Amino acid sequence: MFERQLDFFSDAGVGIDPGSQSSEVPRPGQSPASEIDDEALIAAIPQSGLADSAMLAAEAGRRRLAAAVPPLAALCRRFAGFGGRRPIPEQVAAIEALVTIGGRDAALTVSQLIERAVVQEATLPIAVNAAARLGSTLSPEVLRRLLRHAEPGIRADACRCARPLPDVILILIDLLDDLDRRVSISAASALGRMGRIEARPHLKRLLRDDPSEEVIDAVSSIADEECAVLLGRIARSRPALADAALVGLENIDHARAAAIAAAIRQGDHPGANSGGLTSRQLK
Repeated sequence: MFERQLDFFSDAGVGIDPGSQSSEVPRPGQSPASEIDDEALIAAIPQSGLADSAMLAAEAGRRRLAAAVPPLAALCRRFAGFGGRRPIPEQVAAIEALVTIGGRDAALTVSQLIERAVVQEATLPIAVNAAARLGSTLSPEVLRRLLRHAEPGIRADACRCARPLPDVILILIDLLDDLDRRVSISAASALGRMGRIEARPHLKRLLRDDPSEEVIDAVSSIADEECAVLLGRIARSRPALADAALVGLENIDHARAAAIAAAIRQGDHPGANSGGLTSRQLK
């Protein structure tokens, strides 16, 4: 953990001085990335070209080198202003490496790539998806812009970054009726995690027709008795989601949910000893 927050977008201390390189620091392209030691790999990233950047960035990600976060940011910054029509491969490689490395500093870096417009429209979907995967915090202004973006994938991933701010909540409620299914699901899940009951009808419908771990997790804080019954049905009929559904039931503050969870834990049919829950209700 760094003792102070680094400014990943400062020019200080980033880059390679060609005149200072020794024969012990391989230049990109001279050796396979897997054969370069950590220090040389990190030093090579900021000035790497198209032929080497993806390889070096991927290797830094594979090794989960936290010290590679500033050089990966510098690699992205080199191409700031480019990528209006097609994604910039160097930026894409760096962003994917940041996701693989993970952690607070990687999340901060991705958020600043977006906030400072280092990534342009063609690369923006990749950056916003990375922000969602890393749990990056975005400013209210940027969140509002991304939630209203013309690209559905960006709207959906922005929902995953959303925070319970009044104006953001209003946008999320509007997005419940988005024509793109990905967006409406993501908005409902975000609202559910915030404890907003506006999402309950949408999440119930998803529990019936298209359950997922994301939906199960989102419904727990706003679940009613019907949600508990639906989760019980999922736990008994969908093995891939059974564990998530059971955890969801145990996180619901409702007597019926506790009874259903107990019955499932005991291996009994939910209708046997679940406070009046019948097998018909689970069908």
